[in-house]
Amino acid sequence: MWEQIRGNRTKTMVLVAAMAGVLLGIGYAIGFLFFGSPIGGLFIALIIWGVMTLVAYFKGDNIFLSISRARKIERDDHPRLYNIVEEMKIASGLEYMPAIYIIDDPAMNAFATGRDPKKAAVAVTSGLLQKLNRDELQGVIGHEIAHVKNRDVLLMTMCGVLLGTIVMISYYMTHMMFWSSMSGGRRSSGGGGGPAMIVVLIVGIVLMILAPILARLIYYAISRKREYLADATSAQYTRYPEGLASALEKLAGSTVPLQSANQALAPMYITNPFRKKGKAASDLSSTHPPISERVRILRAMGGASFSDYNSAYNSVHKGGGSVMPATALAGSGLVGIRAASSESAIGEPSKLERSREVSDLMWKKSNYKMINCSCGTKLKVPPNIKKFTIKCPHCGTQHSV
Repeated sequence: MWEQIRGNRTKTMVLVAAMAGVLLGIGYAIGFLFFGSPIGGLFIALIIWGVMTLVAYFKGDNIFLSISRARKIERDDHPRLYNIVEEMKIASGLEYMPAIYIIDDPAMNAFATGRDPKKAAVAVTSGLLQKLNRDELQGVIGHEIAHVKNRDVLLMTMCGVLLGTIVMISYYMTHMMFWSSMSGGRRSSGGGGGPAMIVVLIVGIVLMILAPILARLIYYAISRKREYLADATSAQYTRYPEGLASALEKLAGSTVPLQSANQALAPMYITNPFRKKGKAASDLSSTHPPISERVRILRAMGGASFSDYNSAYNSVHKGGGSVMPATALAGSGLVGIRAASSESAIGEPSKLERSREVSDLMWKKSNYKMINCSCGTKLKVPPNIKKFTIKCPHCGTQHSV
């Protein structure tokens, strides 16, 4: 997979440069429209680009996790999730264990972030933990670990922060230009400037409108292409393509919107958090390939290797060409598909038990104190309670807080 990693590094540099070009174009228009000289706008845009590039590289993962309201957990907080991430870390050959975060959201989704495998994180929603069994959760985690292994996370993190910057600047500058024109602006008092100035003004307006749109299209195109490889890699790590296929079906059928998502974060998730139920996400504005297509490819696999995924992709797309890197196909040996995990053998909790498990964890992360009453009731005591004792509503036992 070295060519995929090298390609990601190259494309990261190219896209950072492309984003710089877009920002400088916006800066030129801003300088001309508001400062009377494009030099001032270019200088401001260059400073913003430099600052945001450094922020994206060193703090982009923290920004995304903070925006998502993700909370870090340890092994004792959720042993089942921790063990699955550890299994996928071993299967992928990663040297470092990714940090694990949980997002308190009933929607089903997950994403990975970080600038490299040494500083990577995997975040899943509480809804995902409640509704997926072990095989399905393993498929999702394998997909996210694949993004870390293939160095997709740095590329997506950089683009996410820079895209957000471009959209924000364009939004505010468009509004500034509108109010400037409403109040007369510099054009009414500047003595004209001839047709050339009118042309530059039109170009500046068009650039400020199209810049965020073009940046989004680039971002979406990058995201879509990598989802296929992450799906194939997950199938190889788990040796069970049906696990991810079943998980994707559940995600596609969910009607609960992801409250913590925003447009800059959307391509980071395993499925588009803004998709419309029942509508195929196949247009250019989609952050992901259609889920139904991804499921068909996974279920058409005769084995769990990259060549099996490539063959399944061609079968679904009627000879759509290779979607796997050449080195991945060259080194792809026979990888058999294992049987589904036996719930009784692995002690798989029921759906109700999973819901209670996740609910207790989120109460704990909100600093609620858990008290187990002898009658079997679990009391959740808020962190700011001022009482010294609390009464069990079922048996009446008094508990010290």
